[in-house]
Amino acid sequence: MINIVRVALLLSVFWLINSGYFLPLLLALGMLSVGLTIWLMSRVDAIDGIRYPIIISSVRLPGYLVWLTGEIIKTNLEVARCIWSPRCAISPTVVHVKASQRTDAARALYANSITMTPGTITLDIDGDRFEVHSLTKSGAEELLEGEMDRRVLRLEKV
Repeated sequence: MINIVRVALLLSVFWLINSGYFLPLLLALGMLSVGLTIWLMSRVDAIDGIRYPIIISSVRLPGYLVWLTGEIIKTNLEVARCIWSPRCAISPTVVHVKASQRTDAARALYANSITMTPGTITLDIDGDRFEVHSLTKSGAEELLEGEMDRRVLRLEKV
């Protein structure tokens, strides 16, 4: 029950921030959309179920998103430099990365974070092993260092 209240509060705040309107009709429609979302989530057992824990309610998530945005910008600039520079060594590499996360939701967040950074893409997930394609060897080495894995793992520990 506490998770339902937390998710409803999170969705309501998210809706209000994105809407910015406080007219009675729009507030009612927002409440209706939050209620419908909560009802649908409860139908698929996504709120209180063990299989899909809510990791988005973590207080560490904003810090992770800021860090991920920085990584996306940094790797975007590196990929652009490689494309425009005649001396950049593009060396496509496929590596296997171990995911330390315990839940499917956290592993999905990790795999999607890899794919969101330019120059890397998660090709396959087999349990806790990810097959990742990287545009450069340096990008693959950075991924193998495990900084992203550790940051997603910290999100899991609410």
